[in-house]
Amino acid sequence: MIDSPDPLARIRERVPPPAEAVNGSGDWGAAERMLGTPLPDDFKRVVEAYGRGDFWGALCLCTPFGDDNPVPLTADLLEDFGPLRDHWPEQYPYPLFPEPGGLLAWAVTDIGTHLCWLTVGPPASWPVVIWSRDDDYERFDHGVAAFLDEWLSGRLTSELLHADPDIAPWFDTAVDRDHIYLQLDEGPLPYPERLRILREALGPTADRGSYEHQGSRQDHFVVTGTEWQLTYETTYGHQLRVAFPPADSARARDAVRTALDRMGCAVQSASTIHGTSSWT
Repeated sequence: MIDSPDPLARIRERVPPPAEAVNGSGDWGAAERMLGTPLPDDFKRVVEAYGRGDFWGALCLCTPFGDDNPVPLTADLLEDFGPLRDHWPEQYPYPLFPEPGGLLAWAVTDIGTHLCWLTVGPPASWPVVIWSRDDDYERFDHGVAAFLDEWLSGRLTSELLHADPDIAPWFDTAVDRDHIYLQLDEGPLPYPERLRILREALGPTADRGSYEHQGSRQDHFVVTGTEWQLTYETTYGHQLRVAFPPADSARARDAVRTALDRMGCAVQSASTIHGTSSWT
């Protein structure tokens, strides 16, 4: 494969973008006027390709589009953190946008870490600064696309932005999902064999990590080509958690029931944690 000089092209090869980029398109001119600054072209291209969602389960893109967008691209760091900086200025070594050369967040993590531009010079040259909740900072002299390319390829290491190098990177688009919890009986087979049958019946699947502690286990995976996310576990009892777009309810139910039959595991109870689908 010929290595592309375009970091976004390399990202797309490694992590295919979704069929539809949620909150990924709109009036960039209006967005820039609202923010009070032009934005880097590479960021616009990333947003247009991927939209709102998260990379590798760790980094959620902020976009300036969508009335229902819970993580909008806004210039609110000064408003949110300026009063704290007044009390602890030593914890804030960088200005906060719209202060000149201030930090402007373009992505967040689920633990409150901000990925920011340091808005010094023209937008095409803005470096990336990672700012953690513990007020630790890391600076990378890359634009957004180059930063994502380096991070997703494993060439960039960070103490503040974690990912599992043993699992191929992915992107989960931000779509509504129903969440069903199925409590199961044990069945006659050992856990590893049950997991193998489950993934084979639903396959192809892709790893999203696993956890094992004192005999309890969780295995996370997705059904490739769909928005179905599954966790099979014994950590909180023997159960299967399934998340899927509501329109897929009947198809997901039939596929999971077929898989459970092959595993020899009967459903003892089913509960809807989020959404309207019911499997009872």
